[in-house]
Amino acid sequence: MSHIALSPNLRPLGKSQYQVSPLAWGMWRFAGDDVAAAHARCMAAVAAGINFFDTADIYGPDNDEAFGASELLLGRVFQADPALRGQIVLASKGGIRMGVPYDSSPAYLVEAVDASLSRLGVDRIDLWQIHRPDMLAHWADVAGTLDALIAAGKLGAVGVSNFTPAQTRALAAHLKAPLVSTQPEFSLLALQPLFDGTLDLAMEMGQAVLGWSPLGQGRLGDGDPRPGRKTAEDDRVVRTKAALAAHGAQFGVSIAATAYAWVLAHPAGITPIIGSQNPARIAEAADAFKVTFTRHQWYAILVASLGENLP
Repeated sequence: MSHIALSPNLRPLGKSQYQVSPLAWGMWRFAGDDVAAAHARCMAAVAAGINFFDTADIYGPDNDEAFGASELLLGRVFQADPALRGQIVLASKGGIRMGVPYDSSPAYLVEAVDASLSRLGVDRIDLWQIHRPDMLAHWADVAGTLDALIAAGKLGAVGVSNFTPAQTRALAAHLKAPLVSTQPEFSLLALQPLFDGTLDLAMEMGQAVLGWSPLGQGRLGDGDPRPGRKTAEDDRVVRTKAALAAHGAQFGVSIAATAYAWVLAHPAGITPIIGSQNPARIAEAADAFKVTFTRHQWYAILVASLGENLP
């Protein structure tokens, strides 16, 4: 019986010039004022074979910090260790404004990119994604602005985050540059991209897929999910974790590593974004490459999450 094997080798970031690791490190919780500790977290990701760092200008307020705080901290790390910038592919996002909430007007997109460049202390962001779609922006205007930012050398490549397939197609139709990536939420507890056309469109367009929250907002970690609760969603978490644990035990890896491996096994080449800020947990993510699946095994875990057989 054939197995789906996972590779830790670098691969193209969609239709861009960049080669990225199959795991990315997310910086939503990258916070604090200790530059040495922040640098240690960055180097833990590099040591785990991760060269793809994903941040955003909105990362900060959820940690009771200012807008842009995560980018600013990473900029301080680059200042302390300039060589690190050359070791990674740097991704950021913009287009969310506090209290608005979404703004993809040409003026604001330029302002957001310039502000991110300043906070990060860099001349170019390798991949910049619109964080969430602005329903009051015309895609032709958005596309023209992104193309101009690429032509100016401020952005290496562009993508989208949390877009529907229709929104992705509409923006791509007006862009001169390729839309190299899409970033949906994707995990065994957030399966919509499997069924709503997101992954199919990515394979059609040759887009990289960055899956955020691949552990289901932490619920597929190795701890006990809210013990004592008896809701249907809690039953789903318990059921899914049991399936992951049983499969991962064959390879001596954790539930979390098996969850990453399940995401990696999809033919769209999904990049799970590792959200942990714990160096040991970051290092553990590389255990995903020890795992293989037969088709039966991969589908069995999907069915465990769904709670019903596929048609």
